Amino acid sequence: MIALGVSPCPLVAQRRLGVRGGVSVNGARPLGAMAGAVGRVVPVSVSGNKRLLAGWRAAVAPPACVGLESRFWTDVRFGPGGSRFVGCGTAVGAGTGGGEGPRKLAVFVSGGGSNFRKIHEACVAGKAHGEVAVVVTNKWDCGGAEYARSQGIPVLVYPPRKEDASSMGITPAGLVDSLTGLGVQSVLLAGYLKLIPAELCRAYPRDMLNIHPALLPDFGGPGYYGMRVHRAVVEAGRSESGPTVHFVSERYDEGPILAQRRVALDPSDSPEDVAAKVLAEEHRLFPECVAALCAGRVAWTDDGTPSIVDNA
Repeated sequence: MIALGVSPCPLVAQRRLGVRGGVSVNGARPLGAMAGAVGRVVPVSVSGNKRLLAGWRAAVAPPACVGLESRFWTDVRFGPGGSRFVGCGTAVGAGTGGGEGPRKLAVFVSGGGSNFRKIHEACVAGKAHGEVAVVVTNKWDCGGAEYARSQGIPVLVYPPRKEDASSMGITPAGLVDSLTGLGVQSVLLAGYLKLIPAELCRAYPRDMLNIHPALLPDFGGPGYYGMRVHRAVVEAGRSESGPTVHFVSERYDEGPILAQRRVALDPSDSPEDVAAKVLAEEHRLFPECVAALCAGRVAWTDDGTPSIVDNA
């Protein structure tokens, strides 16, 4: 079930949708019969949630968005009554993404989202043949989510916040359904600090990448994230560090390594110095790996070791 948020800019549907509560949308009729309905949420039932955004287009009435088609409410929050869309943005159609179209990507973030931004910029610039179809976050107001909203990319909160009763109810299976319903083909973990459900790992075998700020297998596993990693590197007296991009398995930080980038460290480097050096390489390495994945340039050996194949 989808719920469409009502804003001061009335949403006008271009295709008939069945709406619970005795309201329907037909042709150019405003959703919800609408004067004075600002802030209400109108649930809309959509066939099994298998095509979350497909099969309908919406145009936003005056003043700001006249004549713009394929607009929809971009922020997505799942609750016991369905999803809630809040805010206006450019629609991302669902589908398999086959043929010559860009690969549909879901990016998971928990913080500022600098790696997500670099991936998105690479897609927009044509350096990676992909399209960020949705951002998933456990922090609704984090920098990565704010950037996604500014770019018209839908934002999905998972897992729901325990203190927010309105967001309770989504399951790992519901997360998988939502991503497949959006046509997502690959999942990218770009600084996401929550546990990835096994259901998601099984749904995207060899199609889910994570970036880790150390040279795995060292300084990986539960408890090693963010500045904790860089402090451990400094305390161990290492002369080098660097990011690792690896495929995600059901074992924490133990999936097959796709690529690493090494950076030299000075004895005087602080954890903050190490973090800055590693992050600069993350911003180069992750988009390169995403570009290879989107282009089908990831090869696997018989023993399950991946590598990037250069362009011919």
